[in-house]
Amino acid sequence: MKNEKKFISLLSDYGFKVAFADETNSLFLRKALQALIQSKRRIKRVQILRNEFAGITEEARGGLYDLLCVDEKNRTFIVEMQLGYYKHFMQRAKFYAFQRFNTLVERGNYKFENLDQIYCIGFLAKGIFPKSSEYYHFGRLKNQKGEELDDQITHIIVEINKFEKKENEIKSDLDKLIYIMKNLENIEGVDQLPKFLTEDWIEQAMKKLDKSKMTPEQRMHYEMMMARNASIISMRQEEDRENAEKLTKEVTSEVTKEVTKEVTKKVSKEVTMKMAKKMKKDGEPIEKIAKYTNLTIKEIEDL
Repeated sequence: MKNEKKFISLLSDYGFKVAFADETNSLFLRKALQALIQSKRRIKRVQILRNEFAGITEEARGGLYDLLCVDEKNRTFIVEMQLGYYKHFMQRAKFYAFQRFNTLVERGNYKFENLDQIYCIGFLAKGIFPKSSEYYHFGRLKNQKGEELDDQITHIIVEINKFEKKENEIKSDLDKLIYIMKNLENIEGVDQLPKFLTEDWIEQAMKKLDKSKMTPEQRMHYEMMMARNASIISMRQEEDRENAEKLTKEVTSEVTKEVTKEVTKKVSKEVTMKMAKKMKKDGEPIEKIAKYTNLTIKEIEDL
């Protein structure tokens, strides 16, 4: 295909998996983790673990990590990638970190000394901290003076959309990593490659993500994963559309206060506003629209 991009995005499920979770060659993962935790000492080995975890009790919630691994120092790395805006990502990250923490404590018979470090890393395509201009966040437990109290759990959040450095400004491995995560898909040829992209760890990852170098089996796997993701997105969009239509019909047909309260709890603000606009266009009194939508008089007048 003439318009097909040369490289697979590192932010795609397939790209993330082949670059970060390749057990046969972990160089890119090791260099990336070293850059993310800002360690001067190289990570020599990583072992990728089963990414699914169960709840502590039968009733407790389990989950699935994008990537879970440990290095030669028994440091745990939980790596998550989030493409859409997820306001409460930090809550999920804390849940994952504490879940791993509980596993370490149980294994130590509820003794809290000498627990291994946990790094919970999140790559976010869309930022969640609008009050901060920083694109890289490194957080540990600190006191009111900013003094570190504990280094056992570290949260690292990378807001990729905030990264705006130019090629000549990129010096650290961390910036090199974020640069290719944000820009690799849009690089069309060798002549566009910044010099730092020829470093061995980055070059190896790029080879795995170069569509022209894929085997037929790899190409089929990639296409199947893309098709599956497209199907999931389509199914969710269809479900959202059907739910919105159903809720709109319920709101417009039910007239009792009890039913209206129950329905409006479920209806999104957008659907409610659309329904109110339609009622207003049909000549319904503003007071009646307000009664059945829970919108204010001003909100309805502004429609």
